[in-house]
Order: sequence, then C-alpha cells, then structure tokens
Amino acid sequence: MPDNDTKALIDGLNEDLRGEFQAVIMYRLYASMVQGPYRQELRTFFANEIPEELAHAQILADKISALGGTPAGSAAPVKVVMEAKEMLEAALEAEIATLARYVKRRKQAEDANEHGLASEFDNIISDETNHRDELRQMLARWPY
Repeated sequence: MPDNDTKALIDGLNEDLRGEFQAVIMYRLYASMVQGPYRQELRTFFANEIPEELAHAQILADKISALGGTPAGSAAPVKVVMEAKEMLEAALEAEIATLARYVKRRKQAEDANEHGLASEFDNIISDETNHRDELRQMLARWPY
C-alpha cells in the first residue's frame, strides 16, 4: 500500500497523464482541422508533436503502475478552436500549464525519493520548454 507521499505523487502523475492525452488529442485535431495559408507547415508541426507527447504518456503510465496506482484512462478537456492562430495560442497555453505542473511534479518526485522519476522530469521539462519556446516564436510576428 503506497504511503501518503506516494499517493499524492500518483494523483499528480495521473493529472499529468490526462494532460498528455489531452495534448495528443489536441495536436491530432489541430493537424486535421487547420486551414489557411500556413496549413501545410502547421499540419506538420502539430502532427510532429504527437509522438513526443505519447512518449511522455508512456513514462507516466508506467511509473503510475510501478508505484501501485492505476493510470488514468481519460484526457483532460481539449479546447477546440477553428483559427490557426487560436490553435497556436491554445497549444501555448497548454504547454505553459504542463510545464508548471512538471516543475511541481519533479519536486514531488524528489520528496517521495523517486530520484529516477525526478531525472525523467528533467528531460520532460526540457521538451516542454522547447515546445513553449517554439510556439512563442511562431506567434511572435503572426501576420493577422
């Protein structure tokens, strides 16, 4: 039976897992729905984010199971928007929220003596920071 720190960590990891499932769905929807003059570039961008988000989900689900928990089977709600700029803004908003959760979760993992998981979070935080920065740059001089 997991102790209180481990239970709290499992709950947090499940929140993160739902966030990764949300990202996969969001990026898949946006890749399919995006229209306008930047469709090809944005479709590729959104589609290329999916494998990394799935890899994060795998790490989380495996760790939840290893800690004695049950991985979440649902996604956090997806913000469905129609305009390309709104898609990028929604993705940026999601990445910023995800990054904040992972910084918190990394500390939680350390506090629960899950040092390997904390190390995994260093890599995931790096990935999410790169996603955030890329989205910021894409929006920086958006023409409309």
